Amino acid sequence: MRTRTLGESLKVAEIGLGCMGMSAFYAGAEEAESIATVERALDFGVTMLDTADMYGAGANEHLVGRAISGRREAVVIATKFGQVRGPQGEPRGVRGDAEYVRQACDASLARLGVEHIDLYYQHRVDPNVPIEETDGAMAELVATGKVRHLGLSEASAETIRRAHAVHPITALESEYSLWTRGVEAEILPTVRELGIGFVAYSPLGRGFLTGRWADPDDLPPEDSRRNHPRFQGQNFERNLALVDRVRALAAAKAVEPGQLALAWVLHRGNDVVPIPGTARREHLEQNVAATEIELDGSELARLDEAAPIDATAGDRYADMSSVEL
Repeated sequence: MRTRTLGESLKVAEIGLGCMGMSAFYAGAEEAESIATVERALDFGVTMLDTADMYGAGANEHLVGRAISGRREAVVIATKFGQVRGPQGEPRGVRGDAEYVRQACDASLARLGVEHIDLYYQHRVDPNVPIEETDGAMAELVATGKVRHLGLSEASAETIRRAHAVHPITALESEYSLWTRGVEAEILPTVRELGIGFVAYSPLGRGFLTGRWADPDDLPPEDSRRNHPRFQGQNFERNLALVDRVRALAAAKAVEPGQLALAWVLHRGNDVVPIPGTARREHLEQNVAATEIELDGSELARLDEAAPIDATAGDRYADMSSVEL
């Protein structure tokens, strides 16, 4: 597994593992298989595991902590705070005040069972708290040794600049894939100007780009993707056309459509690290194999043509009010 550098010095494998679906939002995960998937990822040389305190109301951090027991030195733990959840996972808004930053960090350290967090993200920007206060509190965590590197998630270019002026931001995590390319306009140029790495979540379009679904009813009733505009009605039908174009290009290269979509993200630059999420070893193995796919200029151009910016029908979330603030 090749390595990439986020920010000035955080070295990680070129592909990470998103752990959210092991505990929240998606259906069908089993704890034993999820832990086995994490262990298999580490065997492959994957180093960065991505979690958050709100995934399963803390359950995901507990799971990751158990999965890395005895292998801490091989892992870059990335976790997030800011989206407040109740004990049953019910939303309670966004917090970025200094007191909450400190409380959230201590709680995550306890659930993970570790002494420090390698990469600590503000999950969503609090519109009621200046980013300087939030990032200042996060910088204090670095000074005390509880956190090694700081990150932001789904922040605007202006917010990124303001935070980076308080303390260096190592990575920005935002959605990026063949069907979500909005970051190319302003966000990616900004982080590259500032020397900040980019972590791409949902690089497979929340699984849509794998081509596994032909109808919204293919999703289990309890799967949260049913609430996403892109997975509904006419949007779903229109987006199938995009997948069909990717599938045709993948067939010509004798790879799976999801692997081709992931390879496209890997080719966006050595400062981009995708973190496809899965709770199954078989899907993990397909994702890791995508790191061996080489795409030349003409192949990349055909993919750009198949999935141009703004080609996807529907918003990413039912409520877009908390992203890119």
